[in-house]
Amino acid sequence: MKTRITELLGIEHPIIQGGMHYVGYAELAAAVSNAGGLGIITGLTQKTPEDLAKEIAKCHKMTDKPFGVNLTFLPSFQAPPYPEYIDAILEGGVKIVETAGRNPQEHLPKLQENGAKIIHKCTSVRHSLKAERIGCDAVSVDGFECGGHPGEDDIPNMILLPRAADELKIPFVASGGMADARSLVAALALGADGMNMGTRFIATMEAPVHHNVKQAIVAASELDTRLVMRPLRNTERVLNNPAVERVLATERKLGASIKIDDIIEEVAGVYPKVMIDGDMHSGAWSCGMVAGLIHDIPTCKELIDGIMTEADRLIRQRLEGTLTA
Repeated sequence: MKTRITELLGIEHPIIQGGMHYVGYAELAAAVSNAGGLGIITGLTQKTPEDLAKEIAKCHKMTDKPFGVNLTFLPSFQAPPYPEYIDAILEGGVKIVETAGRNPQEHLPKLQENGAKIIHKCTSVRHSLKAERIGCDAVSVDGFECGGHPGEDDIPNMILLPRAADELKIPFVASGGMADARSLVAALALGADGMNMGTRFIATMEAPVHHNVKQAIVAASELDTRLVMRPLRNTERVLNNPAVERVLATERKLGASIKIDDIIEEVAGVYPKVMIDGDMHSGAWSCGMVAGLIHDIPTCKELIDGIMTEADRLIRQRLEGTLTA
């Protein structure tokens, strides 16, 4: 399948693995890229730029296909050393960078002068248009269904994607609620050039996370996520568990007076406990509503091959078969 995104990134299939904290390691990125998609290493999961350089080198040994690095720009009093992380990306020969979080504009010139293509993750049309104006090469449009941070507009992809298609000139991929061939074909029909999958790629054989995490996603339905930190305007969609229920109870009790310190134990420093140790109730961790569509734990190749085969069937048989002469 050829789309603007496959041509831009030099990949076989229009499927991107999103950058995910304590998930996006070389093992997963290489497996996705080897299967014809675009694998992504999560930059800030690596504690130092030197660690990121080693992870990039490791990924190069596992695949000769394109892969990218996610770099999330966080609001922080002690910001990570972003210039050093960018140096590690560029010196590692990575030519695709997924940016997220705050506006990446100040970092774009160095990246693009060194030949990197930038995909910025956005949760609204207005932010997507801003990404286009500042020179991003593509955007990942994240609907309200997504795991992690869906923004504050609450627009689902059935509306958000065609709105983006109406406004954007640069390529974009659909993110949030993406799991299978139906997702891909629908995203293409709504105007996207491919899809980005996060939660679906956690439930794969190569995802380097505890088996408890994969089983929790398979066991979950579309009703099992919750939105936390809404009063702080830092909304995050997470899989429900006792820690999440405590957060929601605190939010109800304190209302508009809540501060991050009131829920810090349930939302900070959680990912190593969940993803590495498999302690599923230790805190709030991101998961999309798409968990309701995930029923198995395939290899990345099995997943991507299956998506592309079924997408071809959907387009050539089911959709074309509905047309009358």
